[in-house]
Amino acid sequence: MSESNSSIQGLLSAGGIEEILAARAPVVITGAPEGADAPALGELARALLRASSERPAALMHIARDDKRLAALESALAFFAPDAPVISIPAWDCVPYDRVSPNGEIASRRIAGLASLALRKRQKPEQPVILLTTVNAAIQRVPPRDFFRCNVQRISAGETVELDGLIARLESLGYMRTGNVMEPGEYAVRGGIVDLFPPGRKRPLRLDFFGDLLEAIRSFDPETQRTRKTLREFFLLPVCEVPFGEETVRRFRQRYVELFGPVTASDPLYEAVSAGARFPGMEHWLPLFHERLETLFDYVPGASVSFDHMAEDARAQRL
Repeated sequence: MSESNSSIQGLLSAGGIEEILAARAPVVITGAPEGADAPALGELARALLRASSERPAALMHIARDDKRLAALESALAFFAPDAPVISIPAWDCVPYDRVSPNGEIASRRIAGLASLALRKRQKPEQPVILLTTVNAAIQRVPPRDFFRCNVQRISAGETVELDGLIARLESLGYMRTGNVMEPGEYAVRGGIVDLFPPGRKRPLRLDFFGDLLEAIRSFDPETQRTRKTLREFFLLPVCEVPFGEETVRRFRQRYVELFGPVTASDPLYEAVSAGARFPGMEHWLPLFHERLETLFDYVPGASVSFDHMAEDARAQRL
């Protein structure tokens, strides 16, 4: 498929965006100094918000690295404040390291992947702008069904069995602590449950009267003071590794198929067999899921744009 060329001036002129969206071949935008790409993406975002059903419902932009991802995310908030933007960074550790991804990065990825997986159910007509990096785009991720089956909407005023909620938190990978400070933690004090779901700026405090969820409030983890009352929230998994008996069985079977019978002490195998988390277990993602997908599967039919030098970054990674 041949490429066509368009200048940044032509892109931002009247009709330029329409030509880009209607193009059947890849388009190379020239004369775009660093910093001018954000307004161009903003114009594309606005066009998507006006788009008809015949056009792609998503724009996926692949930045060359995390620094560029952060810069574009900030710039889009200025140039296209009405555009729904989902940012999915790559892990900050090397493959098969004995270290798990940074908690904040893992939280952002979970929140972003869940939003994409549930998009058709929540806001099927709303276009979305997906910002990611080369490293994240070539990394396999859990299938969309993982989030569709494990994300739960919880609303104030409904009946929620407290013991069932605690069991649910454990199955989703939350860690019980005395005080909730980081994403993925929860604490129980009588009829109060504090938890920090991925993707939220502050943890939440659930106030129960028996099994009736009376109130949901965000709070400051430093002062423990409540900040804002919420009507509902989405309970998300903590990490991309599923938990449960079926998951443990699948991991053990595939681990033995790859490496043979476990005869010596293997801390990873022993921890997973006991249903416990282990540092770096995310790197063994293919052993936990029936299958994996890519970010492109999460936004089928999306228009895809690339940073300058993104192909060089891909070549260095591969």
